[in-house]
Amino acid sequence: MIELLILYVLLKRDLTMYAIQKHIDEIFGAFTNPSFGALKPALRRLEEKGALSSRKMMSDGGKLSVYYEISRNGISELKRLLLENLSDNPLQFFSNARIKLACSDALDADERNRLYFSIKSKAAKFKSVSQSILNDEYNHKNFYQKIILDNALCEYSNFINIVEGLEKDNAGNR
Repeated sequence: MIELLILYVLLKRDLTMYAIQKHIDEIFGAFTNPSFGALKPALRRLEEKGALSSRKMMSDGGKLSVYYEISRNGISELKRLLLENLSDNPLQFFSNARIKLACSDALDADERNRLYFSIKSKAAKFKSVSQSILNDEYNHKNFYQKIILDNALCEYSNFINIVEGLEKDNAGNR
């Protein structure tokens, strides 16, 4: 997911590694907080793939800085990452789906529709599983487990409503 975050923040302008970390924190801090140590290897992987390039420049203070720039291949990679299937793990699903929705402006309207459909379908699947577990009278659940399952159902319902709102907005912007 860190590659997606890096490519997304580089869409706007060329940045140093420190500035990339700062932009990721500013935009995605409520969803994720990748370590600074994870950035360098991710930047190297993206550069090896041809998704970005780097150049060294001397700053006004006389310090050598490395600036990263997204390539045309990087824009394609960003779209691929946005549209790839989400995890079947409910915990990872929410985290990754939120990030993908926050980056969906990098996609065209048809690509956004595909993303929204994918996310909504997976959320509906998780909601259905949660509902069947909650309704299963043979699966003995204590009070706390029932409360947590009920909360999960609410979270999936709310999330589906958010995606449906985004779908309507996307349809209106065509």
